[in-house]
Amino acid sequence: MRTGATVWLTGLPSAGKTTIAYSLADRLRAERRRVEVLDGDEIRTFLSAGLGFTREDRHTNVQRIGFVAELLASHGVLVLVPVIAPYADSREAVRKRHQAQGTGYLEIHVATPLDVCSERDVKGLYAKQAAGELTGLTGVDDPYEVPERPDLRIETQGRTVEDSAAAVHRLLVEKGLTT
Repeated sequence: MRTGATVWLTGLPSAGKTTIAYSLADRLRAERRRVEVLDGDEIRTFLSAGLGFTREDRHTNVQRIGFVAELLASHGVLVLVPVIAPYADSREAVRKRHQAQGTGYLEIHVATPLDVCSERDVKGLYAKQAAGELTGLTGVDDPYEVPERPDLRIETQGRTVEDSAAAVHRLLVEKGLTT
């Protein structure tokens, strides 16, 4: 059985986390690698329904996702987790859980500037926030704690999705998690 690991892609809304994760997943599947994407929006719908966006609820959501990711990774799956996870202590708790279980964990900071994310506005969140229809938007009127020492930092502006996914793939090769 191949070694599994969790690859957590953190960044602002519309930074490109999910797009990169699905591009990388396609490449890994083509290499016959077992891979799962734990999409933050899907998790909110199916695993964390009922949670809001308070600091406590966000922490609970991240811990739930971290538990599922570690469980899958411990069974040889490469788990790609494109989830904002705005608080450093929540991300660190997930990392520590993985370490305690002897499961690999990599943190990727998708470091897209706020103005670029706002232009992309994939889900219309920035427009709703600007119109006063939404509060608590991560990075705008709710905190986002930038990772101090991620395993990889990707600046997506001026790069293709494929280039960004390839950068993560190179890290996985370097760590011996894929070929």
